[in-house]
Amino acid sequence: MTETREPRVLIDKQTRPVYRAQVAVAGAVREAVAEAGLERSLVELVNIRVSQINGCAYCLDTHVREALKAGVSTTQLAVLSVWRDTDLFTDAERAALTLAESVTVLPSSYEQDRDYAEARAHLTDDQLSAVAWVAITMNAFNRLSIVSRHAPRSESEGS
Repeated sequence: MTETREPRVLIDKQTRPVYRAQVAVAGAVREAVAEAGLERSLVELVNIRVSQINGCAYCLDTHVREALKAGVSTTQLAVLSVWRDTDLFTDAERAALTLAESVTVLPSSYEQDRDYAEARAHLTDDQLSAVAWVAITMNAFNRLSIVSRHAPRSESEGS
């Protein structure tokens, strides 16, 4: 059975002032990331992992491209959904991924405390805060793209 998908309102275009505010938040998060001394590759791993959990094709497409530019290996990208089962990630990356997953799925308070403690062992307060903001912001952009049904770019559109 072929399903016809109804077009969606592109909420980023329909309500521009709110979208511009969200973009401003993303800019502030980028500044916090830089001030905390986090590598762009770590940030892109967080963006991708959050987008994998949320199932956002548009954001996955965007951030895989950005991750490759930032030096993330294709092997890391291939196994990111099972990162805990590999030795391909640094302690800081593992801490950031733990925190990002916790911020995204919002597990029980006990699990959040465990995840936070794990992240805290490898990240400074500034880094921990910046990673949390990266995940929160990525979750917002995932929802914006999923609700609007933004499509990934075709290969011919490139980066």
